[in-house]
Amino acid sequence: MAQRGQMRRAEETEEQRNSRLAVMAQRGQRRRAEETDEQRNSQLAVMGQRSQHRRAEETEEQRNSRLAIMAQRGQERRAEGTDEQRNSRLSAMLQHARELRLNVIEGQNHHQIKTFYAARTVLN
Repeated sequence: MAQRGQMRRAEETEEQRNSRLAVMAQRGQRRRAEETDEQRNSQLAVMGQRSQHRRAEETEEQRNSRLAIMAQRGQERRAEGTDEQRNSRLSAMLQHARELRLNVIEGQNHHQIKTFYAARTVLN
């Protein structure tokens, strides 16, 4: 049965393919519009588990290939982006770096405060 579908898809014209994909997209949009947050979260959890399982079973070569493809797509996306998109991406990266530094500073301060109180307790 699956082979028949593959053969039919191999023989279809570009117009037929586009029509079939458009119908599939509309069905997906309708389904997503009707689903509850709980259903959506459940589906996302299942997708995440499948991805984890697939990644756990992949070989080093498969992993490297997957990461190389992801890197290539990222480069292509960035190359096609506008200056506005680039500036937005750089701004988000800068904000993230600031937040990381702030978290490090807060962690260091927390450690210093704990050390201070521990030393004070020992001295008293």
